[in-house]
Amino acid sequence: MQLGRCVTAEAARDYLSAGLCVLPANRSEKRPAIGRWKQFQERLPTPAEVSAWFANSPDALCIIAGQVSGRLELIDFDRLGELFDRWCEKVRAAAPGLLERLVLSRTQSNGRHAAYRTETEVCGNLKLAQRLDADKIVTLIETRGEGGLFLCAPTAGYEIIQGDLASPPVLTAQERDILLQAAWELNEYVPPVVDGPAGSSPVGQRGPTSAVVCGPGLRPGDDFNQRGDVRAVLQDAGWTLAKTGENEYWRRPGKTAGWSASLKDGVFYVFSSNAAPFQPHQAYSPFAAYALLTHGGNYEQAARALRGLGYGSDDPPQAPGVDISGIVASMAPPPADVEPAIADPGPIPEHLFDVPGLVRQVMDFTLANAPYPNIGLAFCGAMALQSYLAGRKVCASGDLRPNIYLLALASSGTGKDFPRKVNARVLYEIGHVAALGDKFASGEGIQDALARCPAMLFQNDEMDGVLRQINLDKENKRESIPNILLTLYSSADVIYAVRVKAGQKDSASIDQPHLTLFGTATPQYFYESLSQRMLTNGFFARLIIVDIGRRGEGQAPGSARHIPDEIIHTARWWAEFQPGTNRRNLLEVHPEPKVVPYVADAAEAITALQRQTEREYNDAHDRTDEVAKIAWSRTTENASKFALLRACSESHENPVISLPAVQWATTFAMHQTRRQLFLASTYVASTDFGALCKKAVRFLRQCRDSGVEREYPTPDWKLRRHLAQNPTLYDNILEALTKQEEIHFQTIPGKTKPRSGWALR
Repeated sequence: MQLGRCVTAEAARDYLSAGLCVLPANRSEKRPAIGRWKQFQERLPTPAEVSAWFANSPDALCIIAGQVSGRLELIDFDRLGELFDRWCEKVRAAAPGLLERLVLSRTQSNGRHAAYRTETEVCGNLKLAQRLDADKIVTLIETRGEGGLFLCAPTAGYEIIQGDLASPPVLTAQERDILLQAAWELNEYVPPVVDGPAGSSPVGQRGPTSAVVCGPGLRPGDDFNQRGDVRAVLQDAGWTLAKTGENEYWRRPGKTAGWSASLKDGVFYVFSSNAAPFQPHQAYSPFAAYALLTHGGNYEQAARALRGLGYGSDDPPQAPGVDISGIVASMAPPPADVEPAIADPGPIPEHLFDVPGLVRQVMDFTLANAPYPNIGLAFCGAMALQSYLAGRKVCASGDLRPNIYLLALASSGTGKDFPRKVNARVLYEIGHVAALGDKFASGEGIQDALARCPAMLFQNDEMDGVLRQINLDKENKRESIPNILLTLYSSADVIYAVRVKAGQKDSASIDQPHLTLFGTATPQYFYESLSQRMLTNGFFARLIIVDIGRRGEGQAPGSARHIPDEIIHTARWWAEFQPGTNRRNLLEVHPEPKVVPYVADAAEAITALQRQTEREYNDAHDRTDEVAKIAWSRTTENASKFALLRACSESHENPVISLPAVQWATTFAMHQTRRQLFLASTYVASTDFGALCKKAVRFLRQCRDSGVEREYPTPDWKLRRHLAQNPTLYDNILEALTKQEEIHFQTIPGKTKPRSGWALR
């Protein structure tokens, strides 16, 4: 059933006039019916866009909540709105008249919506009330906050039953708290309790039956969980007890009414999204609360402080239920092999893919026409094109050149081909198709290609083989592909001598060779190929690695042949821009690249980054951590190259490296380095035993983060089957990881019987 065109278009115009971000939607899938809709989380559509969308008679419309819609927030009551009436009663009791001001709606599933605007900033979506139903967490009440979206009237099945969505009320922070607290009071589920550093396994729901018994082998944190005074810790940090009882309610610092968290059976459960350092809808043990409030989240420091106060014992802990006393001590690994993994910064945030100018224009075209648009792939393609166009033509201070090596981790079917087609078409239009390369046949072949054309764009879909060569090239052969790429990367500002071929009298050379690489590899092989050799040979540190993630939503594809004129015009300008002297033809030119200057504050920012990375390098040197040394040694260079490319993208005729360019490039490069170090700590070990320990930790993390093991420990049989080692070696792995406090054996009450197994700390 489609909505009437007039009704839908008229409602959309009314919502837009009211400052609401309205989009056409797919009713059955509850999602926008346009591609690249996430840009409208930050801007309103234009009247022309709205008219064009709704002229096609979509079957639904939706609104994006948050700042873009004037700090709009919506409370969604699911499961036939079963808690709506009880929530209304609580709101009426707490603030008579408040409920009658809200915009209330009935949904297509007979749920309820309550909408309003707020005077303060809106946080992201919050789950307010949940319950555990047959081992499945069911959400009964949640919000649609910053960036969230919801379907609304006049979509079929949606009906306004009170107020006007085009004129929602504006609530104070205190009034909003009343609405949220009324929902929180209806919550029946407490998530697994945080009892250690971020990324470690939760300890499960605590209560009288799960309290840890104090005795030999008890850690300070476990001891504090049993007999520590978390109330005193909260009060010292400015928290106030707002309501006593079996379930205590606590108010965060700076708040004068209502409450922000509850304390029951040793579990501190935080509701508020403004209660730093705590996260909303998260439960914390007393030890976690102590570590966060008194030691800035440094759990090791907190444990040492508690030991000084008399908590814990000196004897090392053992895994309950597992007898490891008979393991031969000499077979245990050295501690360095099983150090805890560093924090994972995750894939690159999407906002870091936004580069003004030519890069954004190429990305927009790619995303609008690719059959499966992906912002990471579009970014890699556009940055590679800008790098090639600026090659041998510009440099930053210190003669830094804009050559970069980009590696996109993308599985089959994610749309890797379209960005390459776009770049190929642009080079064809400007007469540079000879500068396009694809596969690497050999290191000598790369040299020969650059000898013919000293600036090249290689778009290689088989980087897996290059990565494999790094590990197989035990003799470090000079002419291997990785070594050639490594040498060329550092030779963009010099005369590069090519090998002497048979029959040649004199050696050939390439004047300032520029090679831009846009390669792709499958994530699985990339992660499996990580090794000490790959991380320390220098090639890995020069790669800009972008995790593509899932394939984008499909759309009707366009053609890469119809490149917008503005892109071709800029690319042609770069092609015709030939700084240098003694030019006899296109290929025989000695370039004198134009120096792109830094503005004063941008130069200071690069210097500050240099000092920061030098400190990190020195710390790594003191730890004899070769991987970290190499990673930090290239961070400033990578950031400088990206800042230079952004300047060229923003203004090809008069590029200047600004402070925003350096800040963006710094954030990008620092994220890259930290991601590299996380991958190193997760996958790479100096011994086979250490590699098995890391494999066990990765598997437990995977079980924790997905599937049915999300809230329960991983059964011993499952971990044993995954590692597939003999019993003695398997027990050694468990002993090593337990002594290093990476894992512990855990028993959690289940629906019908307790669940036992291994979990990360």
